[in-house]
Amino acid sequence: MNKTFINLYILNEQHGKIVILISLKENIDTSTPQGKLMLTMLGAINEFERMNMLERQREGIAIAKENGKYKGRKAIEIDQKFKGLYEQYMGRKINKTQFANELGISRTTLYKLIEEYEGSS
Repeated sequence: MNKTFINLYILNEQHGKIVILISLKENIDTSTPQGKLMLTMLGAINEFERMNMLERQREGIAIAKENGKYKGRKAIEIDQKFKGLYEQYMGRKINKTQFANELGISRTTLYKLIEEYEGSS
């Protein structure tokens, strides 16, 4: 079953709207008590599997760190290139997208770097 439909159903149910999900493939009809039960069970099983997967991932990372094989992502340093681009950004010569592209990073990472840089200044 598509997770989007489950989220849509839960979201609309919370806002007091009546939404009926009918899945022909899984033979689920949420207008019936059995269909609501089945949808709830599928959602619970999906959440359980997701939590198990994340727990196994955390355990694997912890073991790899103990063995010195996992060091995580290298920290991006604020160097002269960053400082020069930052000055251009503050002077409105480039925008954040151009700034991030020049550094080869995402805008989210750029926001973190700017916050770190401005906090240290």
